[in-house]
Parts: sequence; C-alpha cells; structure tokens
Amino acid sequence: MNPFSSGSRLRDMIRAIRASKTAAEERAVVRKECAAIRAAISENDQDYRHRNLAKLMFIHMLGHPTHFGQMECLKLIASPGLPGKRIGYLGLMLLLDERQEVLMLVTNSIKQDLNHTNQYIVGLALCALGNIGSAEMARDLAPEVERLLKFRDPNIRKKAALCSIRIIKKVPDLAENFINPAAALLSEKHHGVLITGVQLCIDLCKISTEALEYFRKKCTDGLVKLARDLANSPYAPEYDISGIIDPFLQIRLLRLLRALGQDDTDASDAMNDLLAQVATKTESNKNAGNAILYECVAAIMSVEDNGGLRVLAINILGRFLSNRDNNIRYVALNMLMKALAVDNQAVQRHRATILECVKDSDPSIRKRAVELVYLLVNESNVKPMTKELIEYLEASDPEFRGDLTAKICSIVEKFSPEKIWYIDQMFKVLSEAGNDVKDEAWHSLIVVITNASNLHGYAVRYLYRAVQAVGEQETLVRVAVWCIGEYGDMLVNNAGRLDIEEPLTVTESDAVDVVEASFKSDSFDLTTRAMCLIALLKLSSRFPSCSERISSIIVQNKGSFVLELQQRAIEFNSIIERHQNISSSLVERMPVLDEATHSGRKAGSVPAAVSTSQGVSVNLPNGVAKPSAAPLVDLLDLSSDDAPAPSSSGGDFLQDLLGVDLVPVSSQSGTNQAHTSGTDALLDLLSIGTPPANSSPSTTQMSPSNVDTKSPVDLLDRLSSPSAPSVEVSTTAGSSPMLDLLNGFPSSPPIAVTEGNGPAYPSIVAFESSSLKLIFNFSKQPGDPQTTLIEASFTNKSQEVLTNFIFQAAVPKFLQLHLDPASGNMLPANSNGSIKQKLKLTNSQHGKKSLVMRIRIAYKVNNKDVLEQGQVNKFPREL
Repeated sequence: MNPFSSGSRLRDMIRAIRASKTAAEERAVVRKECAAIRAAISENDQDYRHRNLAKLMFIHMLGHPTHFGQMECLKLIASPGLPGKRIGYLGLMLLLDERQEVLMLVTNSIKQDLNHTNQYIVGLALCALGNIGSAEMARDLAPEVERLLKFRDPNIRKKAALCSIRIIKKVPDLAENFINPAAALLSEKHHGVLITGVQLCIDLCKISTEALEYFRKKCTDGLVKLARDLANSPYAPEYDISGIIDPFLQIRLLRLLRALGQDDTDASDAMNDLLAQVATKTESNKNAGNAILYECVAAIMSVEDNGGLRVLAINILGRFLSNRDNNIRYVALNMLMKALAVDNQAVQRHRATILECVKDSDPSIRKRAVELVYLLVNESNVKPMTKELIEYLEASDPEFRGDLTAKICSIVEKFSPEKIWYIDQMFKVLSEAGNDVKDEAWHSLIVVITNASNLHGYAVRYLYRAVQAVGEQETLVRVAVWCIGEYGDMLVNNAGRLDIEEPLTVTESDAVDVVEASFKSDSFDLTTRAMCLIALLKLSSRFPSCSERISSIIVQNKGSFVLELQQRAIEFNSIIERHQNISSSLVERMPVLDEATHSGRKAGSVPAAVSTSQGVSVNLPNGVAKPSAAPLVDLLDLSSDDAPAPSSSGGDFLQDLLGVDLVPVSSQSGTNQAHTSGTDALLDLLSIGTPPANSSPSTTQMSPSNVDTKSPVDLLDRLSSPSAPSVEVSTTAGSSPMLDLLNGFPSSPPIAVTEGNGPAYPSIVAFESSSLKLIFNFSKQPGDPQTTLIEASFTNKSQEVLTNFIFQAAVPKFLQLHLDPASGNMLPANSNGSIKQKLKLTNSQHGKKSLVMRIRIAYKVNNKDVLEQGQVNKFPREL
C-alpha cells in the first residue's frame, strides 16, 4: 500500500513526518498527504473518513492549513455511530471556532445529539457547545442545556453546568433562566457536579444582580454549612490532596462567598465564623493549604468590615512573605497592596519583611516589593524607609536600579520633612546611581537648592566632595557643575558653613579644575559639557584670577566639531573679551525658581488658570520670553495672571496678521455687538467649539474619562469634544463668540445681588462619578458682589483609598480664579472623610455672564494614575 494514500494509518503519517530531517521534507510529506485526503473527500470515501479527519487534526496542530476538511467534521457528526461522532466532534472543536459560518450547519445535529438516548453522545454534544458555541447557538440550544442540568447521570449534569457558563457569557439575557437550576446544583453530593455548580453561580453573580440577590437570600447559609463540613470532614482518599479534602471545591466555595458577602452586611456576618475557622485551622505547609488560605484572605478583604478578621488575614500574608516559594511571596505582595487601602496600620507591622523582599533575587518580587514600599511610606516613617532603600541601592542590580531610584526620588520629594534632609538624600542617590536618575528629579533638586538660601554653601561643598569621590555619575556632575557656577564664590570663601560640616579648603583654581575635568571627560554627553561651559563663563566673572585660564579653555573650543559647543565658545569668548562692562550682570546668579510653578508643571497642571497662595510671581527681565504651556493656553490667555484685557484688543492685531477684513457677527441684541470679530476668526482658524447653526438649543452629554496624560493643555483640549464630563452643557445658536470659543460657556442676564451680609446660596453637586463626589458651598464678602468664595468638599465613594489627590481648575478670560492649598492629598474610602479646598472667583463681567469652570481631578488608586474631568456651569444665578 502506498504509505501516503488515504488508507495509510495515522501512525505511519506521524512516523514519516517525524523522520523528516528538514522543514522542506516535512512540508512535502504534508502536501502529499493533504492531496490524498482531498482525493478521498472528492470521492466521498466513507470508509476512511474518520482516519482522514484524524490526520487533518494532526496536520492542523503542526500549523498547516486544513480548512478543506471542515465539512468532513459535519458529515461525521451526522453519522449514527459513536466512533464517528467522537472524531467528528473532536475535529469540530479543533478545526473550527465560533466565528466560522460553517458552524451554523451543525446546530441541528447538536440539538439532536443533546436529546440522544446515549449519554456519551449527549456528553460529546455538550463538550462541543461548551467549547465553540456562538451566541446564536446558545439562544437555540439553551432550553436543552437547561433540561440536562437535571439529568440522571452526574457526568452529564457536570458538563451541562459548564456549558451553561458559556451560554450566559455569550447571551447574558438568558442568565435568569439558569438561576433556579444553578441553586439546585449546590445541594449535590457529587463533588464534580458541585464544583461546576458553584462556578456557574459565581458567573451568574457577575452577570446578573438578580441572581446575586437570590443567592444571598437563599443559598448563603447552605454554602457556609457546606464549606464548614468540607473543612471538618474526615479523611477521604478520593478527594484528598496533601491531607486536605478537595481544595479545589473549597477555593470555589470561598470565591462564591466572597461575591455574596461584598457590600452585604448580613451575608458577611453569616460567613465571619467560617472564614475565621478556615484562616486558623488550614495548614500552610502544603501548597494546597496555601491556596485555600489565599482565597480566604481575599474573601476577608472583600466582605464587610471586620477589624479582627482583617488583621488575621494580613498576618497570614505576612507569613506568606517568609515562604521560600517565590509564587507565594508574589501573590502575598499583590494582596498586601490591596489590603493597604483597607488597614494601613496592620500592613505597616510587616514593613521589615517587605523591605527584605526588595532585596530578593527574583526581579518580579523586587519590583512588586518596591511598589508596596512606595505605598507604605508616610511622614512618620519616611526617614528609616529611605535609609534602608538607599543602602540597598548600593548593592542592587543595574537593571533594577532605575525603578528603585525613581521610587526613592519620588518618596524623598513627596514626604521630605525639611529641605536639608531632602538635599542630603538626593545627593546620596546621585552619588550611588546618578546615571539612573531621571531629568525631572535633578531639575526639582536644583529648584529646591535655589529656594534654600541658607543651604547654598552647604550644597556646593557637598557636591564638590562628591564629584571628586565619584566623578563618573553624570547627573551628579551636572548638578555639581551648576552649583559651582552659581555659588563658586561661597565654595571658595566657606560662606554659609553649617555646624555639621567638616572644614574644607578650596581655592579658585581647584573649583575651575573640577569643571574643566568634567568638560574634557569623554564619558559625558553634550548637555553636561554645555553646562560646564556656562559654569566656566560664570566663574570667569566670580574668579578674576582665573579669567585668563578660563578664556583659554573656551578659545580652544571655538573650532570644535560639535556645533553647539563651537557656538557657545564663540559667544562666551566674545563676552569675556569685548563686553567686560556687562559681563558681570550677564552672569549674575539665577533668580529664585518658583517651587509651586515647577511642581504644577510636573503634575501636568495649568498654572496659568490657577494661582496658589504658596507661589510668588517672578518678574522676568526684559528680553526673556515668557514660557507658554501650549498655543491654545496662550491663545485663551490662561498663562497670564494679569487682569483680562478688553476683548477688542486682539481684533485689529489679528486683522493685520491675517490680512482679512473682519466684521462683527450680527446678533440679537445691541449688547452682543460689542464683541469683536477677532474671536470669530479664531474660531474659524482653530475650528473649536462652534455650535451648529440652528435656532434650537443643543445639549452635549459629558462623562468623566480616565486618561493618563501630563499635558497642561489637557484641561482644555476637549472643549469642543462631543463626549466629555458628567455635567450637561446647553448652548444656543445665538451665543456670543467667546461662548463659542469656550464651547458652551453660557451667558446669563444681569441678576441683582443683595448687599450687606449677602443671602444664603444653595450648595451644588459640582461633579460626581463612580468614585468621587464634589460639593461647592458658596458665600460672598459684603460690598464685593464680583467676588465669590467657594468651599470645595471632596468625598470618596469607592472602597479604595485615593492618594496623590490634586484638584485643578480653569476658567474663561472674564473670570479670575485663586485656589488655596487643599487640606490633604489622600481621600479615605467609603466617604469616611473629605478634603476641603477654598476657591476665590472674581467675575469682571458680573451681572452679564454667569460663572463657569472647567475642573480636573487627578489621583492614584492602587498605584495607578486616574484623571477625571468635568465642566461646572450650574452655579446659582444669584452669583
């Protein structure tokens, strides 16, 4: 017989394929076999149909196309015998999926097999439907599957339960049909049926709230009794694993109890004793016991509050951290991160063990432990925790050092109790891992140094010593060179020396040596070398005795092949040689950098629209351009703290710029004609916020969005978006141009305001999402109707603690906003506390335009950044 004929045995084909020495030989064997199978299919060979399909399944597993054999599956499924159906259903599940149109042809065959008298054929049909059933098949065959949940054979009931899970996932509307049959499965004695019934109930609870309530009322007590019986049951060899009776069923039961106890006090109370028993009596020296303990801990963390149980659960996780198995330690760290939001104090007790995990050899455990340590740090423990992390930084692996350095810098910046401690810790980090420090971190360090006038001498002397000791850390060299350039005279004169410092003698030549050596080092990049040139230029004015030496260094680079260095050298040489009379003023110390502005930019805020009481505005010298966050922010004049200019000031300028004749847009009243046409041109130019040209009002429904962005324009980038925050914004076609520019900020007719003590104004819910609720309370100062005082109150509706909480706001040009610091940056869960923040709004067009505000709220949940935005325009009309 030809070894590659359709009549050859499956084992012969497998042997021939495995004997192939190259991929080309294998493809040749497969091609010959496929050709023989095609010939047999075209001849309708029924004798070897099952054998050909078995070969096709093996060929399919090798990755070769087998679509030509799909119809053979259907023919075998329609055959009367069990052997043919068995191969047919196996081929159906392997060669096809739910997206194949051919699957529609098999629905009737499956329905007939579900009603077959042979239970094995019924089982084959259930397996096929449970694996590749589509939504259409689920709707057609759901009644048969529901009937089979009560079948006499337990294996069929088990398969029917698994098939039901797929049906309710594909068609959630059918979930209510399976609630009662699923509840009946929970009273089964057969563990196989019971475990599938429990899983079916879990999935029903996820899909249907009706099912969840039904199981809470009818099944909670029975499930608790069942789980207790399992935990206390004697030895049963058929279910025993490592001395524990059926841990798989126990785990499923705990998952179902967790779903039932979440947000339900009665159900939680019913299972508290069981959870305590499982947590205390389950052995943790075997993997099966640890799996049950983990599910028990997850259930305790999810059910309603029970302080004693949660402490017990966190102690179990602490024991997991001491386990030698890396997987157990990893899941314990994950669960502790979730537990941190529930009981921070209990997790803090295991701080030492968690810090040890940071030093683990497994990189995934190290990374997760660092994330957990970052969440554990607060004002009371920041010093010892930072000390431990910096000590480990010295011995950490290079690939892990970047993440660890970023976390340390963030911790030091966020929780530093005083500036000298912050500077010391940052210097240590720069000395140990300066090449891994991000630019934002050392930029922030320089800002802090400039603001600490009493520490200028201390900082420059510390850095001078550090560069001489570890000169290969480039970021350290950058900060040191910058400080030497700014405060080199304090380094030489020992000015501002603190009591904790050791005496240090540095000459002017020594200071120049450090900068020159850094400049000539081949290991540093262009940015560092350019900073060295600037420092040398500044030192030429501060150290007259070294002026000629510095000049010669600069002259040597006038012919540099690096264009940036060449240009700087030529310009700096010109300053030294030709402009001695102004050089001292050119190289004087940098002005104090505003910490609040820098922090706002790092957080992605819009400092233009919000002014804080902590920040002090800095007057920039002539010739220095004012940095703008983005063209749109500058266009809306949100980067200016000055009083808003008249709206007509930009019209003529824009007309000259664009070379067009701008005419005012006609409006319904004479007052509206006062607006200039420059705004309309801007609208056409930018295509933002233009309402449809009809007389009926249009309403835009906005919903909060979670986005991860740090652009300062993001607060305004959706002003024309059709989908944005949770407050409805109504606009009419007759609105003013500035209204169109800000996309629906409405104007209101003049409203009289009562003088004197002022009336009481109703509070409003300014913003509400699934996690947050923001309430505005209003008041006014007597005799100042234009100014509105707002107290914002934030509450957390979710079950997770919100950290790094930041509130930002932007207003249109006719309003001025002053935002005081918030009362905190952490919101407790379940509305157990609030954050207060005061705002001051000044309306330059009081009585003509209503208050409007765009808000953005940023926070972290489980170390994930979340951003929510909204628009508030339902202010009381009296304001």
